[in-house]
Amino acid sequence: MTSTARIEDLLRELAPQVLGAVVRRYGDFDAAEDAVQEALLAAAMHWPAEGLPDNPRGWLIQTAVRRLTDQYRSDQARRRREESAALRELPGAEPAQRDDALVLLFMCCHPALTPASSIALTLRAVAGLSTAEIATAFLVPEATMAQRISRAKQKIKASGIPFRMPAPQEFEARLRSVLHVLYLLFNEGYTSSAGTDLHRTDLSGEAIRLTRAMHAMLPERSEVTGLLALMLNDARRPARTGAHGELIPLAEQDRTRWNRPAIAEGVRLAATAMSGGVVGEYQLQAAIAALHDGAERAEDTDWPQILGLYGLLARLSGNPIVELNRAVAAAMVHGPRAGLDLLAPLDKRLPGHYRLDAVRGHLLDMIGDTEAAAAHYRAAAARTTSEPERQYLVTKAAKLNQHNR
Repeated sequence: MTSTARIEDLLRELAPQVLGAVVRRYGDFDAAEDAVQEALLAAAMHWPAEGLPDNPRGWLIQTAVRRLTDQYRSDQARRRREESAALRELPGAEPAQRDDALVLLFMCCHPALTPASSIALTLRAVAGLSTAEIATAFLVPEATMAQRISRAKQKIKASGIPFRMPAPQEFEARLRSVLHVLYLLFNEGYTSSAGTDLHRTDLSGEAIRLTRAMHAMLPERSEVTGLLALMLNDARRPARTGAHGELIPLAEQDRTRWNRPAIAEGVRLAATAMSGGVVGEYQLQAAIAALHDGAERAEDTDWPQILGLYGLLARLSGNPIVELNRAVAAAMVHGPRAGLDLLAPLDKRLPGHYRLDAVRGHLLDMIGDTEAAAAHYRAAAARTTSEPERQYLVTKAAKLNQHNR
């Protein structure tokens, strides 16, 4: 008898490989997904009592193919041909299995889809989450998420995208889409944009797992390495919340609670990514994170180097959130007024964004203008949809109000 936990882990690992193999053969995403889901359910029912088959991936493909041939109501000759073809392919070389999963990820993250649709489809087809689980993660009704996923699959079908790796002239754009989707998925899990919990470990964990798979398949791509290094900052998670789920900022975290092996791996990968030729946004963010991780205490942080890296990142990305972080680094190096000066242009670029108010409140607090700082903290608290962030900001404002009395 095989443990249920081991079987669940194996099914999650095999699901994208099996779906990729079936989609590649039949070219019908919807029908293939339904058949694979039935095969996974059959495995979950039979394997715990009967034990693992000699070739679990082959068993799943064969079962899915049988479901498809039943669905298509093919004649006996076609069924024998399809099952015979499946059996001939079952042993398959490991690189081909990995390629199927990678191609499936590239399909789900096609540039024709919106990031929201790509994330949903990736979680459904590659990560194996149910529509209900994905809907819960993004705080929308299950019917809404089902429609989003269905539209994404229909768009792929209508586009006639072949099941293969992108052609060389398409590869870079498609890779950027894949990495962007994984980055967004991780960020939502690392700091949830809404709800009562600061973390969504199901989302961040899946992002890390999928990015590890990407790195294993494309180890020479420094942007993939950089993204994985950046995600390994999830190692700080045990110290980011207190006993009651309250947010603890980086400067106040108990660094002995960080996952040190994961920190070490992230720092090593960041160094590798930065030495890989052209440096992009993920490598720079990973390098900044590595500098924070390398400081035993908050006061040991190499802020001048972090400020320099944020300068490079700002020029490369043009992202106003990067400018917001650069303002904090500038305040740590040159004083809070320097940081406030950098915030001024962001009023037009981030109007009403709670993080702009939160950072301005922090810098005003640093120069002793506690009344103005409290006002900005309250404004930020009113705008955020994250309950842990709201509670943190409300508490900061309340403490400053007590100081002002």
